[in-house]
Amino acid sequence: MDRLQAMDVFVRVAEAGSFTAVADYLNVARSAITRQIAGLEAHLGTKLLARSTRRLSLTSSGAAYLEKCREILAMVEAAEGDLAGEKRAPRGPIRISVPMSFGIRHLVPLISDFITTYPEVTVDLEFTDQRVNLIEGGLDFTVRISQHIDPTLVIRRLSTSELTVVAAPAYLDRHGRPQHPDELLGHHCLTYTLAPSSGWSFRIDGEQRTIPVKGRLQMNNGDALLEAAIRGLGITNQPTFLSAQAVQAGLLEEVLADYSATELQIYAVFPGSRYVPHRVRVLVDYLAERFGPTPYWTRAVPRVSA
Repeated sequence: MDRLQAMDVFVRVAEAGSFTAVADYLNVARSAITRQIAGLEAHLGTKLLARSTRRLSLTSSGAAYLEKCREILAMVEAAEGDLAGEKRAPRGPIRISVPMSFGIRHLVPLISDFITTYPEVTVDLEFTDQRVNLIEGGLDFTVRISQHIDPTLVIRRLSTSELTVVAAPAYLDRHGRPQHPDELLGHHCLTYTLAPSSGWSFRIDGEQRTIPVKGRLQMNNGDALLEAAIRGLGITNQPTFLSAQAVQAGLLEEVLADYSATELQIYAVFPGSRYVPHRVRVLVDYLAERFGPTPYWTRAVPRVSA
């Protein structure tokens, strides 16, 4: 038995939850996959997978062994990658978790270009605005957007954005244009339910203050909030990677620009204890280069004072 090959098959089956899916992917008979797993279990003297008519699941031994297999396979790939260097074209699967709106608007086009450039790479994108566990999810990296990042995380900065307070010109004509953040207390504010704070943060007289904004409509998706703002339902506080296009088109107008330059960082976050495979490093480098120090959404609408 080729133990490394068996480990690779085991990892694939555990992540896919299916013998058939892995057999189809590797273009081999399903029986070949089941024999590999059975041989590995016989060698180890323990069951790795619990089989039922409906699904596969990891045993406690299998869950522990899965993480060790990932580490070993990553070390093998690291050794081969170091020898081959940058001459080796990236190949193999990449699993990523990305925020919904940012992922659809900005990552899908770039990743589409990437897999066109590197046809031996496959990408599995998971869209969610919830925090995920990279190890449990079998993810190579996740994209996080935050004002602050945990210093213990292994990260690579991809880009930056700013939070901007925007509303439709028609709404502002009806309700007035706020000149100071305190005036938001008299406005309909469209809020993001997954934000770490219920208020909006501003730099006022040299100090950071949080304004406890309120409104009749709150949502857990930035694109939906942007659409509500365009329809004149209120004021919203959105990152420039979402709002810039609508501002440029005249659908939204920025207000309180002198106060609301809260910077967000966009990071690739990696599992802390694992080697980053060559294919993943190439993709992350590609994304960081394409966004650049000043991303295109910032260049589209230069910030101006009110």
